Amino acid sequence: MNRKLVAGALLLAVPLAPALAHHSFAMFDQKKVMTLKGTVTEFQWTNPHSFLEIDVPSGGKIQHWSIELNSPNNLKRQGWLRTSIKGGDKVTVRINPLRDGKPGGLFLDVVLPNGKVLDSGLPKDGTPVNVPKV
Repeated sequence: MNRKLVAGALLLAVPLAPALAHHSFAMFDQKKVMTLKGTVTEFQWTNPHSFLEIDVPSGGKIQHWSIELNSPNNLKRQGWLRTSIKGGDKVTVRINPLRDGKPGGLFLDVVLPNGKVLDSGLPKDGTPVNVPKV
């Protein structure tokens, strides 16, 4: 009987796992847009979100930023490739920064070394995403 209860609980929990793993965009200040110029240290083509890691010169020091992007599936539909951004690329990135002031944010767009712009499709005018309209 106890095994059946545990098995039933697991069967109910498995479909909820992706929903529990996903977060809201509340941690980003979507009313602010920051521009960062730096060097890519890593582009993580990973689920559920890709990440762009860049080093940005700031006050004579280098500050490391971690930028959250969409999923590889969605990026692919927007024309991205796993190789769109490479370590060592000098880029200009626009983000919505983290509310807590740590060096990170939500990706808006990037200008690559060749001048090509890759966009997130997110609004860049302070209109928040994933917020219910009342």
